[in-house]
Amino acid sequence: MRLKKCIIFIICLIMLSSCVMAAETTPESNAIAIDTVWILVAAFLVFLMQAGFAMVEAGLTRAKNAGNIMMKNIMDFAAGTLGYWAIGFGIMFGASTAFFGTSGFFLSGADPLSSEGLWQFAFWIFQVMFAATAATIVGGAMAERTKFSSYIIYSFMITAIIYPVAGHWIWGGGWLSTLTVPFVDFAGSTVVHSVGGWAALAGAIILGPRLGKYFNGKRRSFKGHSLTLAALGLFLLWFGWFGFNAGSTTAGTDLSIAIIAVTTNLAAATGALAAMCFSWMKYSKPDIGMTLNGALAGLVGITAGTANVSPLSAVMIGGIAGIIVIIAIEFIDKVLKIDDPVGAIAVHGVCGAWGTIAVGLFAQETYGGINGLLFGGGISQLIVQIGGVAAVFVWAFGTSIILFKLIDISVGLRVSKEDELRGLDISEHGAEAYADFPISASSN
Repeated sequence: MRLKKCIIFIICLIMLSSCVMAAETTPESNAIAIDTVWILVAAFLVFLMQAGFAMVEAGLTRAKNAGNIMMKNIMDFAAGTLGYWAIGFGIMFGASTAFFGTSGFFLSGADPLSSEGLWQFAFWIFQVMFAATAATIVGGAMAERTKFSSYIIYSFMITAIIYPVAGHWIWGGGWLSTLTVPFVDFAGSTVVHSVGGWAALAGAIILGPRLGKYFNGKRRSFKGHSLTLAALGLFLLWFGWFGFNAGSTTAGTDLSIAIIAVTTNLAAATGALAAMCFSWMKYSKPDIGMTLNGALAGLVGITAGTANVSPLSAVMIGGIAGIIVIIAIEFIDKVLKIDDPVGAIAVHGVCGAWGTIAVGLFAQETYGGINGLLFGGGISQLIVQIGGVAAVFVWAFGTSIILFKLIDISVGLRVSKEDELRGLDISEHGAEAYADFPISASSN
């Protein structure tokens, strides 16, 4: 009998506490809770993209450097997290000036006892994933010959300064966002991907090609050691990209996340199909690596306008990106003779620029409130998009050239010839990714 009374008493307490909680719940508090959970889930999806980049970069490069690539993808996120926490977030979203923010360093001002402060923590964890993405893009273009210590230094600097300044111009209240016709980059074709791509271009130029890549006027092709890993990486990136793009609403109560998911997926699918068909015509067989990069090109291309274009326009943007990426990879490799083992410059820099400019062509008022040139909006938005792309290129490429040159003349950017031939797994870490399998230093 006493046990029965205790159970009834406990049930009454639970019901009473539920009533109290229900009484404190408001539509506003519910919306804040939904938005917070959504941005955190999106952040976790974007974090998964780090694994995707690691797999793509490892798969498209040689086996003797696979462990080094894993370490670099871990450490660019670790170093980038600290750089963005200490400096980058304040520059990007601090009290606004035209060119950079001036507060919020070390997450100062985020009050854990207020809903606004808690939201700032959630917003930061989402944004740091983007900063890390910009940093990890660079590693692909500089793979197989970069000093590990130098890699950590430039990962910190990119997330602390180079990426945040460009981000402030566009997302943090800076000059590109306050033009009479504001620059549009919804989820980061330029802010994230082109910044990473242009920094990668600068790094690859300063670093120089891998040994034996260009010899006596001939170009040698180094085959990636695992297309399986590269394909797995693509799937992880594709999956994480739904958080990357749809999460940029920063609001789970914003039902446009459905449209964003659709345009994201359509552009990726069309990019893959276009790259496959184009490579099939060009090389007589459907190239696997180019098809993977075509899907990534479609994803990068749609990121700027994903909330501003129709599904049909997304198909066109992604399809064009899938063709552009192959042309750009070959031009960079064969004409400019810049060695980019994974095609990062073409995928992220070039296709990021294309996707951003495409907003000025394909945007529709029905989807995002503005019309591009092809939908009666005139040429103004297109001009602004081109100008913004050019401004970010000058900033990201120019500052990265300086950064990499300073690293090169101080601590050194490139490993020795002997270490490069042995492979960075052994020379930089004293370990092997595939310890049970003999790997030839000359061929692998």
